[in-house]
Amino acid sequence: MRIAALLVAIMIALSAAPACADDVATAQGVIRAQEQAFVRDDASAAYSYAAPAIREIFPAPDIFMSMVQNGYPPVYRHKSFEFGESKSEDNRIAQRVHIVDANGEAWEALYTLEQQSDGSYKITGCSLLKAGQAV
Repeated sequence: MRIAALLVAIMIALSAAPACADDVATAQGVIRAQEQAFVRDDASAAYSYAAPAIREIFPAPDIFMSMVQNGYPPVYRHKSFEFGESKSEDNRIAQRVHIVDANGEAWEALYTLEQQSDGSYKITGCSLLKAGQAV
C-alpha cells in the first residue's frame, strides 16, 4: 500500500513539472517579445508586457521607453540576450538573462514576472548588474 501511495505521489509530481516548464517558456516568450519591441523602438508593444504596477509608475509608453533607454541601456540595445536559470513558484517566475551590451560588456539581468488574472504573464521588474559585480 505504501508503494502505491509513493507511486501516486511521484506521478502527481511528474505531471506538475511540465506545467512549470510551460510557464517558464511562456515567461521567456514575454521577455523575448519585449526585447524585440525595444529593438524595433516600438514603445507601445514593449509597454504592453509591463505589469499593472509598472504601468502605474510609468503611465504612458513613451515614459516607459525613456526609462528603459536611460536606466537599462544593455536591455535596450545589446549584442546578445540569452536566457539563463529560471525559478517558478506559485504564479511568479524569476528569469536570469545574460546580456552583452553594444560595447561588448557582460551584464546579468534578473526579470520577475507574475501571472495575471487572465492567465497571461507580465513583467513586474528587471534588476541589472554588470557580470561579476557583487550584489
